Amino acid sequence: MSLCLQWFMAFSTGQICGRLDPGRRPHSWFMHDQFPHRAARWEVCPNLTLPLPTSVPGANVHELLKPLGEYFALWDIEEVSASLDAGQWARAGPGGGHLPLCFMQGLVQHKPSVLFIAHGESSTGVLQPLEGLGKLCHRHGCLLLVDAVASLGGAPIFMDQQEIDVLYSGSQKVLNAPPGSAPISFSERAREKILRRKTKPPSFYLDMAWLANYWGCDGEPRRYHHTAPINSFFSLREGLTMLVELGLETSWERHQANCAQLCQGLRDLGLELFVKEEKARLPTITTVRVPEGYDWRDITAFLMENHSIEIAGGLGPSVGKVLRIGLMGCNSTSGNVDSVLRALRDALARCHRSRL
Repeated sequence: MSLCLQWFMAFSTGQICGRLDPGRRPHSWFMHDQFPHRAARWEVCPNLTLPLPTSVPGANVHELLKPLGEYFALWDIEEVSASLDAGQWARAGPGGGHLPLCFMQGLVQHKPSVLFIAHGESSTGVLQPLEGLGKLCHRHGCLLLVDAVASLGGAPIFMDQQEIDVLYSGSQKVLNAPPGSAPISFSERAREKILRRKTKPPSFYLDMAWLANYWGCDGEPRRYHHTAPINSFFSLREGLTMLVELGLETSWERHQANCAQLCQGLRDLGLELFVKEEKARLPTITTVRVPEGYDWRDITAFLMENHSIEIAGGLGPSVGKVLRIGLMGCNSTSGNVDSVLRALRDALARCHRSRL
């Protein structure tokens, strides 16, 4: 697995995304429910760096939507609709199900500058396949940006082989470090696009060229940019050391095995897994439908108060629909699976259940 091509940096920032040229205002294309709202607030500026939270209207965003719990196939992403009428429905994809034609406008029609997709979709527990996606994007002159916050270290991802242009993660998930640091890596293609920009970024803090120099990536004398959060970076380094000592392949296998054990245990309790296809289940976050008659808040509160175990409800569009159980990094153990299953069995027996 390659975490680093030409540039590898870590920031004390949150989410990462693309900037766009101010003159031609090209489309940016996202597949994550929070990103369109963020992109609308970003300042439009040259090439590919990071988001700017400003009041200036930002990117032209086109969402590609999929029913919750499903993943995107390549044909979903490239397909061009014949109609914008939301009342008409497109043909079924390989995984079954139909989408409104207005959601089927793909790379050919919109010609986006950047395609964003989450590898591990934490609100639904979906693991998005990436094979062939980078090649597809490059065929259409588009950069591929991948969010691996919930998956890096817990599920296979190969930046070089999958032709990912920008890959970022977070320190707080599988990497076992406190939140606040965001490792990010750029392909040579993305690096060249950054260096070709003709205007300076309006944000000094998010100037990728200056940050690359600060991290010693350009071979030039180092210039001061900011005072780094050293404690956070040492924590991240230790988390990465733990992962290296365990071995990436071993970590992937451990997360997959514990996810399978949890899924079987949830089925034995009579619960319904939210992601139907086994291969599409994110090994680090398992989603299960809220059982009929129960309030999800009662279940999560009961587990915390009586078993000191924290699980979460849905996020964004999955609120009220699912319970989310995280098994990440050092917390992904068979013993923890047994503990959460015992706690859930207790909650289902003792929490109030409506008979309406």
